[in-house]
Amino acid sequence: MPWFWEGMKSPIRTLSRRRPDQPPGVTPGRPVATALPPGATWNPGICPVEALQEDSGAIAVEFDRCVHCMRCQQPEAGVAWAYDYQWARQHTPPLPRAFQHSIHVRIIDAGDCGACLSEVRQLTGPVYSLHRFGIYVTPTPREADVLLAVGPVTAGMKAALREAYQAMPTPKRVVAVGVCALNGGIFADGFAVEGGAARVVPVDVAVGGCPPPPLAILDALQRVIGRGLARSGEVRA
Repeated sequence: MPWFWEGMKSPIRTLSRRRPDQPPGVTPGRPVATALPPGATWNPGICPVEALQEDSGAIAVEFDRCVHCMRCQQPEAGVAWAYDYQWARQHTPPLPRAFQHSIHVRIIDAGDCGACLSEVRQLTGPVYSLHRFGIYVTPTPREADVLLAVGPVTAGMKAALREAYQAMPTPKRVVAVGVCALNGGIFADGFAVEGGAARVVPVDVAVGGCPPPPLAILDALQRVIGRGLARSGEVRA
């Protein structure tokens, strides 16, 4: 078993719980609001989904629309880029204190292309080790405290998503992961797409990105239980 010995010589180190490391590739980064220099001109057509708009001498970012095409990351675009993973927006209070030590998550693929679901699956691996935070994946919504939805909600998954939510015991929370789960993303105008998860179930925490990295998803789940990962990141113009 040569692969076993190679793995022993080059082990995968689990990311720090108190302050997750940021080796290359752990986050793709995201565009952030940027002030325009006096007299500078800016081309709004650089963003194909209109996530960037000029507002009072600055470039405003509607991150819930960003599909990570990376066009605005080019130096000539003049948009600052933050390499962080605190992408979640929390709309409701976290679960009661009794849930801080253990929650169960039901994952629903509501029509995902595979990108966001792939990022979610990485959380159970040795690098992120989701279980050390007391977060466990369950196959049934009847045992779930959190419903994690990925992908645009297709017409065929609309009823399944609603029924899964209704089957969950209270209190319960919903985390929508990825721009498609927020508003349909690039599939929003599709004939078989219902739209974002909020059209079917109440969304408590929204995570933008296309797709968001595992740390951004983990941070969202931590917020559901009243915690959160350590702040980390840098901004580059």
